[in-house]
Amino acid sequence: MHVIFVEPSFPGYQRNFVRGLKEAGAYVTGIGERPYAWLDEETRSWLGAYEQVGSVCNEAEMIAAVKRIQARGWVDRLEATIEAHILPVARVREATGIPGMTERAAFICRDKPTMKEVLRRQGVPCAQSAAVDSPAEARAFAQAVGFPLIFKPRAGAGADGTVRVDDVRGLEAAIISSGLADGRSVAIEEFIEGHEGFYDTISIKGEPAVEFISHYYPSVLVAMRSRDISPVIISTNRVEAPGYAEVRELGRKVIKALGLETVPTHMEWFYGPKGLKFSEIGARPPGVKQWDLYCAGNDMDVYRQWAMAICQGKLDQRPSRRMAAGIVNLRPNRDGRIQGYSGVEEVERTLGGYLMDMHLPRVGTGTQPVEAGYNANAYVRLRHPDYDTCRELLFWVGRTLKVHAG
Repeated sequence: MHVIFVEPSFPGYQRNFVRGLKEAGAYVTGIGERPYAWLDEETRSWLGAYEQVGSVCNEAEMIAAVKRIQARGWVDRLEATIEAHILPVARVREATGIPGMTERAAFICRDKPTMKEVLRRQGVPCAQSAAVDSPAEARAFAQAVGFPLIFKPRAGAGADGTVRVDDVRGLEAAIISSGLADGRSVAIEEFIEGHEGFYDTISIKGEPAVEFISHYYPSVLVAMRSRDISPVIISTNRVEAPGYAEVRELGRKVIKALGLETVPTHMEWFYGPKGLKFSEIGARPPGVKQWDLYCAGNDMDVYRQWAMAICQGKLDQRPSRRMAAGIVNLRPNRDGRIQGYSGVEEVERTLGGYLMDMHLPRVGTGTQPVEAGYNANAYVRLRHPDYDTCRELLFWVGRTLKVHAG
């Protein structure tokens, strides 16, 4: 099988998808924005060919590159795994006659109001929402639904560009900051209170072949707004427990409703006073190297299993569910440059064999802003056979290991 993979070198973990495809028996052609010589030696060894383009989101450039590849031989699949690449690659796929996720399915997954409208029609509970094109429409939505509300880009990912609005004054400020006052279309939706998590799959022909469930502590919107929080993401090894039955059932319903076939999926959900509500849906893997946690907790190469689904229509490993695995993000106490760490030895001594790895940027490294995400500064990853113990250890690391900047 010949698979074109989009952007094999950035971010760094993209190389794992290329490796997975190679191990699953594919001949892999990469399309990326960096010169071939800039790719590491291992990634080059997994690629059979490579095309450089100015931007993988430039559809004209991409179509030209794909047609050059097709002129050299048959192409079976064209794959992308980064949120911003999904829709343009779907359009290129259709323009060049390559099977895979359709432009319609990709658009629905990218456009938040359309996504929620489709899901509501199929009986999937989610927040009230709308695409608004003017301040008057936003004010009318606020009057009908009430506060608090969420403003977000129509094609955003995670909490990027997302603003919570609690009152009329905040609404007017969001109308300006979101660009709505200048004619930009934005998504506005009901704020859903509750615990936040996500449901991920590798699906084959519209059916989950493997499932994972993870939790945020605290919710993403809160985590991305405060330096004083050491936010945690933890993947549970209790996926088959009865308490997750509704999440899994609705996740399958989402896959059917959006017409997703052989793709990875990433679905955010909230559970609170209004029950279970689904939020963002992505036809892609989760970010922040979350698949690494799934690999570590399940004695399973998830990247290779994704490639097996693409190339052979089946998996050749099952998840062991042996460990819960998680990450805690450690933020510097201020902006500037990292001056040092405290608590490192205590964390290493206490965690022992449960410690997966630590990412501690060297002294002198510039700090990253809070909103840059879970991998932006320092982090620690660990795993443990008991979910509750794993969670408490992650919280303890967040209280113990400190990043000092100045």
